[in-house]
Amino acid sequence: MEQPLPSTNIGASVLAALGESVSDTRVFRDEVTLFVVKEHVSEVLQYLRDVEKFDMLTDETCVDYLPREPRFGIIYQLYSMPRNIRVRVKVMLSENDRSIQSAYPVYRSANWLEREIYDLFGIMFVGHPDLRRIMMPPGWEGHPLLKEHPVKVEEVAFSFNRERVMADKPRAQE
Repeated sequence: MEQPLPSTNIGASVLAALGESVSDTRVFRDEVTLFVVKEHVSEVLQYLRDVEKFDMLTDETCVDYLPREPRFGIIYQLYSMPRNIRVRVKVMLSENDRSIQSAYPVYRSANWLEREIYDLFGIMFVGHPDLRRIMMPPGWEGHPLLKEHPVKVEEVAFSFNRERVMADKPRAQE
């Protein structure tokens, strides 16, 4: 009988320990994804860090699934250095409730990652110590990676259209 890979045991372990905190587990190409209930994300991350030894948050990002509902997916990529395995934690957020508990108290590396998600998607991280814009200028209105955000296009000047583009640009005040 073939032994399961160490990473595939994570889903069963977390389900046994935390029960209703995890709504689903999926394994695809030997990579485990835990679908976590929003209200329990801190508890699951803490368990993965302290018990399962996932000592590193390598990435945290967001996906806008418009027009689907729940609309947003917050994805945490965790790595266990002692075990040399990875696990993905995914939390779905509704369009009407764009807030989630911050991962910063569990993984300090979440600091700038959550600021980036806030800046580009407008997701609020409750308990984050310094949630402010990190990429866009302070006066920028909206969040540019939302699929409903209007795309602004600025024509680039090449040799064939340089005169026309330069004529459209306002001149700097002298």
